[in-house]
Amino acid sequence: MRVGIDLRLYSYRPAGIATYALNLARALLRRPADLELVVYQSRKTRTPLLEATTRILFTPCHHRYEQLGLAVELLRAPIDLLHSPDFIPPFWRRFRSVISVHDLAFHFYPQFTTAESRRYYGQLPRALASADAILVDAEATRRDLATEFDVPPERVDVIPLAPDPAFRPLPREQVEAFFQERKLPLGAIFWVGTFEGRKNLSGLLRAYARLPEAPPLLLAGRPGWQSLPLHEAIAQLGLTQRVQFVWGPSQEELVHLYNGAALFVFPSLYEGFGFPVLEAMACGTPVVSSNAGSLAEVCGEGGLQVDPQDEEALANAMEAVLSSPTLAADLRQRGFAQVARFSWERCAEETLAVYRRVVGR
Repeated sequence: MRVGIDLRLYSYRPAGIATYALNLARALLRRPADLELVVYQSRKTRTPLLEATTRILFTPCHHRYEQLGLAVELLRAPIDLLHSPDFIPPFWRRFRSVISVHDLAFHFYPQFTTAESRRYYGQLPRALASADAILVDAEATRRDLATEFDVPPERVDVIPLAPDPAFRPLPREQVEAFFQERKLPLGAIFWVGTFEGRKNLSGLLRAYARLPEAPPLLLAGRPGWQSLPLHEAIAQLGLTQRVQFVWGPSQEELVHLYNGAALFVFPSLYEGFGFPVLEAMACGTPVVSSNAGSLAEVCGEGGLQVDPQDEEALANAMEAVLSSPTLAADLRQRGFAQVARFSWERCAEETLAVYRRVVGR
């Protein structure tokens, strides 16, 4: 069984979906010999992403003429199936198709997306009809596809993702040295993600402003769709001296940032999965999470869950963890138990079963 997986997005936007695709491909390469994996990557990635059969595609991600370009480039691709982790497969093809639908943020929150992104993800109805199998990360997304796009639930496989194994507790002296070297506050409240509207950073800032005695707030990430004027919001709330930014942290830096935080907070209005929640738990950091979208499933009993629209509840949850070492220690242990339920080996095995089912047709 020869399966291609499209990793072009890794060069375009190395965030959640790209992380999923790369970790899945790594895990699949450790599976039995009946699978030959072909990695398709962008010409912008000059070295192979994985030790696997690699093919270069010149057609850019999310390009206006992507469908035409992919159809031509993959016309004679010697594969049985192509997995498209970024929702949209090539519609003209000679092989089977599996797609991953990670969330419907573009549908529920169009005001937080660009016109180009709305155009690209507007192809989803055709993609859903075209695909031989549909994968989602959480039961919440399967329900959303049924209610919003009339996709029968039996056509959709729920396969949870997992944090990268790099996220783990570190020796305290190593963490302290990292924070001292970078002049960052140890024991801060921490958030990481893409700076965009649906992440609810404005709600987080307003909730944080209710806690004048709380430790500093560290915000890490990169600008995304319709990034908000955060510095203006911070100044208006009188938080300029209390909020710091870490721009574009590497994975190694993120592991240290999680380890050095007193609390990780993730108040998104909507998520298809929410890697940072599990990453924080894997590092032993207490978590306060939104209960929106799939986050209720991902967080489970491992953290405190709040309505992201309720800023008072968010502030109270943060204060509860910060003021109670007993609660913080309890959340740390509950987080370890929750994150143990997720693994890339399980994700790869269940994904491989879908490949076999589709190719077997």
